[in-house]
Amino acid sequence: MDYSLFDFLTLIGAVGLFLYGMKIMSEGLQKVAGDRMRNILSAMTKNRFAGLITGIFITALIQSSSASTVMVVSFVNAGLMSLADSMAVIMGANVGTTVTSWIITIFGFKVNVEAFVLPLIGLAIPFMFSKKSNHKSLSEFMIGFAFLFMGLEFINANVPDLKSNPEIFSFLQGYASMGFGSVLIFLFVGIILTMIIQSSSAAFAIILIMCSKGWIAFDIACAMVLGSNIGTTITPIIASLGANTAAKKAALGHLMFNCFGTLWALIFFIPFVDLNSWITQHIGGGGDPHALFNYLNELETTSPDLYQKVVAGKAAPEVMAHLASLQFSVSFGLSIFHTAFNLVNVAIMIWMTKLFVKIADFLIKTKSKEESEFQLKYISRGMLNASELNIAQAQREIIVYAERINRMFGMVKSLAHTKPDTEEFNNLYSRIGKYEEISDRMEIEIANYLNRVVDGRLSYEGKLHISAMLSIVSEIESIADSCNNLARTMTRQHEAGIVFDDSINENIDTMFKYASDALDNMLLILRDIENISEKDIIESYNMERAINNYRNALRAENIDNVNRKAYPYEEGIYYMDIINESEKLGDYIINVVEGVKAQFEHNKK
Repeated sequence: MDYSLFDFLTLIGAVGLFLYGMKIMSEGLQKVAGDRMRNILSAMTKNRFAGLITGIFITALIQSSSASTVMVVSFVNAGLMSLADSMAVIMGANVGTTVTSWIITIFGFKVNVEAFVLPLIGLAIPFMFSKKSNHKSLSEFMIGFAFLFMGLEFINANVPDLKSNPEIFSFLQGYASMGFGSVLIFLFVGIILTMIIQSSSAAFAIILIMCSKGWIAFDIACAMVLGSNIGTTITPIIASLGANTAAKKAALGHLMFNCFGTLWALIFFIPFVDLNSWITQHIGGGGDPHALFNYLNELETTSPDLYQKVVAGKAAPEVMAHLASLQFSVSFGLSIFHTAFNLVNVAIMIWMTKLFVKIADFLIKTKSKEESEFQLKYISRGMLNASELNIAQAQREIIVYAERINRMFGMVKSLAHTKPDTEEFNNLYSRIGKYEEISDRMEIEIANYLNRVVDGRLSYEGKLHISAMLSIVSEIESIADSCNNLARTMTRQHEAGIVFDDSINENIDTMFKYASDALDNMLLILRDIENISEKDIIESYNMERAINNYRNALRAENIDNVNRKAYPYEEGIYYMDIINESEKLGDYIINVVEGVKAQFEHNKK
């Protein structure tokens, strides 16, 4: 055996370059189409057929079914997509990923990689120094595309020759002639291979190279392709581990779809492979994809010297041309098989989305404690696979945060009308304190999440969104602080034995009504942060002015009442503390609106 550790590390590096190229290419496209992609995914899923088309389009665009399915899991986790809709999008993603196999087939075997890779990088470099973020993202896509095919070329050059080094896969070669048993064994090999490298495209490239070199037969390669379809589900499963049950169900749906699809493909495996072979020969214009394996094995037996020259790429031009033709037939045949399998699978499974949902609901029960006040609802540590698209989850969580603070202010209003020194008063005050603790924790967790997102590969616009959201989260927490301060002031007032008269209580209620209306308008804006209206923004400013004017009027009135001894000075202090804190709460509300307005104005440019 002449395959050294250095050769193995070179192969690992080649696979790494392929994966890195795909990652850079995918992220570049995500940044170019970030907002539009979020809008497409959230809007074009009105029914399962629209979701199917969306999944195909998005995956074909970003060239990664793993990225698109993780994206779908993230959107389900964020409540932007129903579980049934997500199933259809995931099915579309499986079809969309076949575009990658066709790119590899066409460019990898019909085009001289060396002729375009370096010029493509050279073309991308000037865009990298552009001031426009879209140009930089386009540069990343082009460089990623080049790296992907450089990696493919290196894999092709450094995969060990199984004929010359039979020890490497001797344990597998012994299982390659067991009929249908071999199909099952290599199906499992395809699953393991894809789970390890977490990319069905990279697995397809490796399978394609192994088959095109005649190391495995065409039907064995088809079995490995089926396995890679199951293996690719590992990425969204990992992404869903820290998410809510809806996201876990979406990941399970992806697994069920691929497993059920593989099951029917195994039942009809031999005729299905033969059908794809016939399509390759008679419709695709290629040769018999089985011919390469038979040709190389026969050549090794009858003409060992010529075989060695062919393997080394040093045979006569006409022989190498014949080999290239056979290799293209294999590549074309595998792409046909991959595409046909996914198309037939979708045609069958699209009608079973409701069944998948029922199975997922049965297998994964929603835990009541998941809706606990202490737990973030839409974002988690396990959902950071597509930074540009995690922004929607954070926006959704901020809405939940603001709604929780709104409920907290509702408790403050109730506390003002609850008889002191009662169990009801004490329980209500305790709940407000608990909400304050929760608010502090939510601020930290959301902010930490946003900071982790901004550490990823984000567009300039995405970073502006994150900056605005960090400011919004801070201001929402300040609203919670004001609510807690109001509750503490009321408690101290009652401990001091001070009881407000009806006119003061009416003034406090009016101020609370102003603040409550401002909170409701703030929530209205947050719930449609991408499409807020100027009318709602202006309404917030009007409410803020009304709160300030009312505070000023009550302050002047309070000075006059204290001077006239209408009530004790100490009572006026507690009264004004409540009014002033309510006015501060209004300031924090308008600060939230300002943060949204800055983001809104940028989006409109």
